Amino acid sequence: MTNEQLDQKLGLTARILIGMFSGILLGVLLQELFGESGDLVIPLGFTALSIKDFLVDGVFHVGGSIFVASLKMIVVPLVFVSLVVGTCSLNDTSKLARLGGKSIGLYLITTAIAITLAIVFALIVAPGEGVNIATEASYTAKEAPGFAQVLINMFPTNPISSMAEGKMLQVIVFALLFGVAMALAGKAGERLTALFEDLNTVIMRLVVILMNLAPYGVFCLLAKLFSQLDYAAFGSLLKYFFLVIFVLLLHGLVVYGTLLKALTGLNPVMFYKKMREAAMFAFSTSSSGATLPVTMETATKKLGVKNSIASFTLPLGATLNMDGTAIMQGVATVFIAQFFGVTLGVSDYLMVVLTATLASIGTAAVPGVGLIMLAMVLQQVGLPVEGIALIIGVDRLLDMTRTAVNVTGDCMVSCVVATSEKEFNHDTFNNPNAALKDEDVDFQHMKS
Repeated sequence: MTNEQLDQKLGLTARILIGMFSGILLGVLLQELFGESGDLVIPLGFTALSIKDFLVDGVFHVGGSIFVASLKMIVVPLVFVSLVVGTCSLNDTSKLARLGGKSIGLYLITTAIAITLAIVFALIVAPGEGVNIATEASYTAKEAPGFAQVLINMFPTNPISSMAEGKMLQVIVFALLFGVAMALAGKAGERLTALFEDLNTVIMRLVVILMNLAPYGVFCLLAKLFSQLDYAAFGSLLKYFFLVIFVLLLHGLVVYGTLLKALTGLNPVMFYKKMREAAMFAFSTSSSGATLPVTMETATKKLGVKNSIASFTLPLGATLNMDGTAIMQGVATVFIAQFFGVTLGVSDYLMVVLTATLASIGTAAVPGVGLIMLAMVLQQVGLPVEGIALIIGVDRLLDMTRTAVNVTGDCMVSCVVATSEKEFNHDTFNNPNAALKDEDVDFQHMKS
């Protein structure tokens, strides 16, 4: 059986899963082979071949970095073009206010639920009691901007510079204004609309091409990660690690599924089946922004969300929705408080919920948002920020899982908003094979 026949027999999801598990297994195996010296050197005549340098820091690093860079490459064009197309097609510009209100409201509500669940379960399980971890490590918190400055920063002074720097809130604002201007520009706007619709079609096809390269990129990313993980840290933080995973799964499966069923009547099982690829992309890349092209493809082609809705809710969610991070903050706050023997009252925990929920907007445009938000929460309730150093050792895997939860939440909110606006295709959602043909790319017959 040729590789082409094998690819046609195996779906994209199956190929990505194979890439994931192969990368994990190889990474674990390589770490065992490296031994205590951290490397395996094979003599070859006058030189020596370092397996770690060649594979981990060479092949896997290059392959994974190129894959993530390729995804990030398309994010800004995708967001700008699709949002312009969606905005200029609106017959009623007041609809933008409704979309914004519903989207932001739902994102904040799910974030508040997430951190509340995290705190409740952390108080029950008490992950910080009896933990013995060396505290020589330190963490320096970056300063987060004030809420007023965040609002000011949403409006670009130079939209081209904003696109080049990947400042998504500024790109969203400019795209919305540009789309509204096109809708009001008469014949000139109609000509531009046809151009942007064609551009949107081409960009979505580029997304499909990158999705077909995903199994190789995912393999490289996970092989490198698991060959470098510090498994010794997991022993001391086992209770904390599995508690965060449990609450993430509870929120991602039960809370989202319940909200989806209650607010739309849609089948949660079908929803999660169609979210598999986007969740795997998010898990592998640890970036909602890098996963955005795949999230857009999933929402519009598989879930049935119209582009006019998805082009607005998904970029907004990738920037603002921090449910997974909020869960980490809730558990980490209780963990750090118990570790340092600090007793927090009910008012302190309410402050944690409020701070983390508002911080999901207040730090949206800042790099390292998860640790910045946690530092803000700890400072708010008088806990030492240095406590963040305790959990950094296991945070990489947790970051991957909470990114998958964030992406799932983005699509759930998009389905709810689209259904409420009657911009949802139920036939696409209920079709288990929706967009499967679109995932295949025939590189040998490009004109067919």
